[in-house]
Amino acid sequence: MRFMVMVKATTDSETGVMPSAKLLADMGKFNEELVKAGVMLAAEGLQPSAKGARVRFSGAKRSVIDGPFAETKELVAGFWLWQVRSLDEAIEWVKRCPNPFEHGESEIEIRQVFEADDFGAEFTPELREQEERRRTQVEELNKRASR
Repeated sequence: MRFMVMVKATTDSETGVMPSAKLLADMGKFNEELVKAGVMLAAEGLQPSAKGARVRFSGAKRSVIDGPFAETKELVAGFWLWQVRSLDEAIEWVKRCPNPFEHGESEIEIRQVFEADDFGAEFTPELREQEERRRTQVEELNKRASR
């Protein structure tokens, strides 16, 4: 099972406060444990929402909203993508994580990623084949980019 593990933003992360050297080292150690355990598929921190935008859809209409966004509790400051056996295993890993914002309160959200079988009969063999081709193309691009 794959899970998206999201570090929720705080006022500090939204104003660009950077983590301390200690927190960077602690997170690096935690991330190394995830890699050694074969859990981590990806991980990234995100710039504050002031450097981002949202695109709102209303039928065929599109409108762009520039950051920053007011509700920090709804924003994501960073994420991991993990491969684990269950939600319980993901929770246990999160419990071992250093506090992302050291001295304050932090929240990490865990959400399971949809897999092809979750979509049932609507995900036809043709669509499955198309999805597999796309995944293979992305893997190849990632291999080239890491060289």
